[in-house]
Amino acid sequence: MSTGTRPALTRFVRHFPQVAVATVAALALSACGGGTEKTESKPSGAASSSSSAAFPVTVEHKYGSTTIDAEPKRVVTLGLSDQDAVLALGIKPVGAVDWFKEQPYGKWPWAKDKWGSAKPEIVGERDEYNIEKIAALKPDLVVAQYSGMKKEQYDTLSKFTKVVAQPKGLPDYGASWQVMTRQIGKSLGKDAETEKLISGIDARFKAVRDKHPEFATKTLAVADSFEAGKYSAFTKTDPKAIFFSELGFKLKPEIDTLAKPGWNVAELSAEKLNVLDVDRLVWVTSSTEANDRIKAEPLYKKLKVNSEKRDLFVPYQDPDIGAAFSFNTVLSIPYAIDEVEPLIAAVK
Repeated sequence: MSTGTRPALTRFVRHFPQVAVATVAALALSACGGGTEKTESKPSGAASSSSSAAFPVTVEHKYGSTTIDAEPKRVVTLGLSDQDAVLALGIKPVGAVDWFKEQPYGKWPWAKDKWGSAKPEIVGERDEYNIEKIAALKPDLVVAQYSGMKKEQYDTLSKFTKVVAQPKGLPDYGASWQVMTRQIGKSLGKDAETEKLISGIDARFKAVRDKHPEFATKTLAVADSFEAGKYSAFTKTDPKAIFFSELGFKLKPEIDTLAKPGWNVAELSAEKLNVLDVDRLVWVTSSTEANDRIKAEPLYKKLKVNSEKRDLFVPYQDPDIGAAFSFNTVLSIPYAIDEVEPLIAAVK
């Protein structure tokens, strides 16, 4: 993963294994029949006339641009949540990475029906990819939007398939769900369907804002704690903060100033917890033990947001509420809204 970003549940910088590029490329070309990013390819299978008409398409990204000549049939997703947008657009990825140490199929309630009985190959964890596994799947497209893909990884993958890396001009893990969904939709030749999906989600957020105009008067922060004495607050570029912003809440700019450049999280000691004294504080945590530990912190007890019971503790999993707004995708957002709206509205 990029050293400048830390998505939820990721606490260590991971590096691409030092595999000789020539060896990997040889394996990949053998598995996939050869080719480079610039090589013209023929459509495989009979594409619908509408889908065929969309191609070729050229998608700009962090490492340049990629021209996709024909409708992709075998898609591998390397972004932590990219599979959701691909599923929403009617394609089941043949490969995906594992974010929450949970298989990216079956578990999540918002994606179960889309996966059906299909199971993708797990080709990596966060930003460590198994190039040989990816090559063996013979993908005609790899997408890596919510990712920290390195240039070395991009170059290696591009020797045998089309690759659309993370969005151009934005920090890794810093693009909005709309930007990433449009990148994926364009890559799949499904611009019209993509805009319809995005419009539907925008309408869901607007309905909540219209129902709860009071949200616009409240400042909110999202935080977590995975270790005693260490706390994290998420910046405006993190999906969790973006989700609550789109519900109508104001975010606290000071959190952004406390984060290291390029990071989407500000690390806080107990002495810095006063930055979380906001109108609404959402803790997204992994256990009741973590909740109890936070509540027992003497300096936290002094905050008004705690004493006035304006803090809300939400689990990442079981139920999967925190995971839903951590993913913050066109599939997970409706589930997250349904679960979060009554909880946050009940905080007075």
